[in-house]
Amino acid sequence: MNIEEGFVDVTGGKVWYRRVKGAANAVPLLVLHGGPGSSCYALQRLDKLAENAGRTVVYYDQLGAGRSKGPTDKALWNLDRYVEELGQVREQLGLDEVHILGHSWGTTLLAAYLLTKPRGVKSAIFSSPCLDAPRWAKDQERLLKELPEEIQAVIARCEGDGTTDSDEYKQAMKEFAKNFVCRIEISPEEREMTSKLTNLDVYNTMWGPSEFCVTGNLKEFDCTPRLHELQVPSLFLCGRFDEATPESTSYFSSLVPGSKLHIFEKSAHSPYREQPEEYRETVAKFLDEAEFASS
Repeated sequence: MNIEEGFVDVTGGKVWYRRVKGAANAVPLLVLHGGPGSSCYALQRLDKLAENAGRTVVYYDQLGAGRSKGPTDKALWNLDRYVEELGQVREQLGLDEVHILGHSWGTTLLAAYLLTKPRGVKSAIFSSPCLDAPRWAKDQERLLKELPEEIQAVIARCEGDGTTDSDEYKQAMKEFAKNFVCRIEISPEEREMTSKLTNLDVYNTMWGPSEFCVTGNLKEFDCTPRLHELQVPSLFLCGRFDEATPESTSYFSSLVPGSKLHIFEKSAHSPYREQPEEYRETVAKFLDEAEFASS
């Protein structure tokens, strides 16, 4: 594969990008990773879209996360600046026309960006979407009740007394993750690299200590009253056991005119890991259809 990597200047520092070039003359796909504070590392399974479908795929690690460089100024870790950053990345990488896929927090960023009415976005994919933070928190509370009572008790106690950095809390969170984040075993290499590239300070600042304890600056985010304004072809994706629940994902999809919905029946919050072939095929088909419809 023909791969280009480098850095682009954005407000507050430099962000690392990776462009995997496809042979076909198709509109590129830009991928927005989750978190906040994670990286695009695990999502690089979408490289095969370039290899198999001939479509260029572009990733970048958002400021403060992954391989990007910049000062650790918490004032920069806010939605408006990340929206500005996305526009700067597009401009500097020459992505005049582009499809955009966001995963998890990446869908928050994607929706906020689309509501600024940018030009040249051919379609949008909301993968395991978080478009209403209060609703997300309520969904996690409901999912938490599906776990054994002793796990629930540990989580409640640690969050109540502020010991969310304790080993018992981390162990309890692993049980939650096994059920609702990723239901397959991840290789030690991927687990280590994902951990290495994640900046928990960004996550804590913008979200909070856990998926269901939202205390950060995104805690009141809710763009559902404006989703009807989205005018680009849109696809909503989630796993059957996703913390981005099928019920909420279906609701978000119903608010976007003409959008499509696909649920991965054997996945939680990581269908790109858990059902990678079906995930890539679903994305590739949607992108081809969106491009054909606009030609």
